[in-house]
Parts: sequence; structure tokens; C-alpha cells
Amino acid sequence: MEVIALGCDHAAFQLKENIKDFLIELGYQIRDLGTSGPGSVDYPDFGIAVGEAVSRGDCDRGIVMCGTGIGISISANKVKGVRAAACSEPFSARLSREHNDANVLALGSRIVAPEYARIIVKEWLDAKFQEGRHLKRIRKISRYESGDTQWKQ
Repeated sequence: MEVIALGCDHAAFQLKENIKDFLIELGYQIRDLGTSGPGSVDYPDFGIAVGEAVSRGDCDRGIVMCGTGIGISISANKVKGVRAAACSEPFSARLSREHNDANVLALGSRIVAPEYARIIVKEWLDAKFQEGRHLKRIRKISRYESGDTQWKQ
């Protein structure tokens, strides 16, 4: 069973709880990395925690949430091996998996309603990386991230 890491800041606490319930309904195992309430916290703490859990292989994928999804996606993307995509509709969510092999989805609680967030999450979870022409691009990103000065080749 696939394990999904969840993380959010205070602005997205209610959305995280909603998505957690949805993922459990779908049969996923959850690793909730916080926050655990609506009190003010810093989104980098949770974006990085989810990114590290995915990068280490403790979790298969991650979903991070903040007010817009942008700050927490930037934070998660600082972790080596993470490809976080901030998505506010299902089409981008699907393509983030099919073309970019995104392993972390970022959502904005002030951007998408909980019901719509569930649709976005389902589309992202169901999509598969298509490899093909996209694989060479993902490999370039990985080579650059690893410090390979010949990453363009």
C-alpha cells in the first residue's frame, strides 16, 4: 500500500484534515507530519519534513498545503530528489505526474475548496509517469541537482 506524507501550515490545517480523511477512504496509508492545529506555524518546517520523508523513501509521495501552495512547494523543492508541483486544478495535477514525475503535490487552502482539492488529489494519485521523452528531462534535473557540471548532455 502506498504511503502518503502530509504536511501543512496553520492556514491549511482544515484542508489537510479533509484530505487525510479522503486518502484514508481511498485506502492509502498516511504519515501526518503536521501541523496539528490552527495555531500559527512556519510552512517551511512542514514542506521540508514532507520532502525529506519522500526523498528518504519513508513515504512514496507527499501532499503539502499552505494558503496558496506556493511557499510550501518552494520549501519542499529545496529537498534533493523532490519534484513538488503547486496545482490548483486537475489538469495540471495530472500532467505534473505524467510529464514531470512530481512526487509531491502542493495545494493552496485559500485557492481551492476542499471538494475541489479532493478532485485534484484523486487526479494526481491516479496519474502515472509516462517516461518516454519526459524521462530525459527529469534526468537532467537530477544531474543538475547532484552537481553534475555536464547536466545538459
